[in-house]
Amino acid sequence: MSKFWSNTTRSITPYVPGEQPGAKKVIKLNTNENPYPPSEKVLSAMKAAVSDRLKLYPDPECTGIRAAASEVFGLPADHIFAGNGSDEILAFCFKAFFNPEEPILFADITYSFYEVYAGLFDIPYRKIPLTDSFDLQTEAYFEPNGGILIANPNAPTSKFTPLEVIREILERNPDKVVVIDEAYVDFGGESSVKLIPDYPNLLVIQTFSKSRSLAGLRLGLAMGQPDLIEGLNRIKNSFNSYTLDAVAQAGGEASLRDGEAFAENVGRVIRTREASVKRLKELGFEVLDSRANFVFASHTTVPASDIFHALRERDIIVRYFSKPRIDNYLRISIGTDEEMAALCGALEEILV
Repeated sequence: MSKFWSNTTRSITPYVPGEQPGAKKVIKLNTNENPYPPSEKVLSAMKAAVSDRLKLYPDPECTGIRAAASEVFGLPADHIFAGNGSDEILAFCFKAFFNPEEPILFADITYSFYEVYAGLFDIPYRKIPLTDSFDLQTEAYFEPNGGILIANPNAPTSKFTPLEVIREILERNPDKVVVIDEAYVDFGGESSVKLIPDYPNLLVIQTFSKSRSLAGLRLGLAMGQPDLIEGLNRIKNSFNSYTLDAVAQAGGEASLRDGEAFAENVGRVIRTREASVKRLKELGFEVLDSRANFVFASHTTVPASDIFHALRERDIIVRYFSKPRIDNYLRISIGTDEEMAALCGALEEILV
């Protein structure tokens, strides 16, 4: 521990990202990336953006992305904020909408960055336990609070919370911001974006990293009524007015406009997920209902940690969380049909 660190640096426990194996040849099913590449239209737009115009600053308003998102989501452009990945947008939310005097609420089993940001920004929080079936305890979110974060579909459980539940939580918290983190919604969920006109306290965040095959580019959107978007812009412009570079903006706009490639890739992942769930159940796994590009599975007889290490020995990487309530589950990203067949083949050997 360095003597030069601030008190904050000493006290925080940083987020631990999923392992990136580098050059080693592995089947990588641990970080929920899309197994298929972005479309040629996206790559062509990015190549065209690599020009002598890179000597200029990028558009700080992200006008092209916001215009394209306006068409896709049916919202005015002033209801849309573009950021350097959904994680950065989440960080801005903690500064824009939450106060140190009031605890925010989020589930006890959810995206672990929420707890990290709460520590970094000195925001108190309460973890609301999921039910035994890993659903939200809706009534617990009616308690006094300083704001609410809900991942929907949830990570790592993959479960989706119906919009009628989201609507009820919004109505019971009219003076607090409710952030719905929809990183995985395109794989079978129903977006809360349609609720935005009716609820000024709703902010919906989406990412380009999963369904749009652009995890390496770092792009995210927030959508809500204009005063929430202005709040995010006030924080962004007090930190870095140029959070999205010109090449990323070109790729993001092209991705939003290439609906055909987007739908094709999402459909492929969903079909592979459903086939993989069927095969995992045949191998003795209990698999939660997934609306994401991953599954959350527990074997009925073999401990998850044993399976995790046995898969690693076969150069197949999945995600294991050694945490209460979920330490007998594996989170398995959906890869190509060939990758999932290799996974199930390895599991047949391990589970003999």
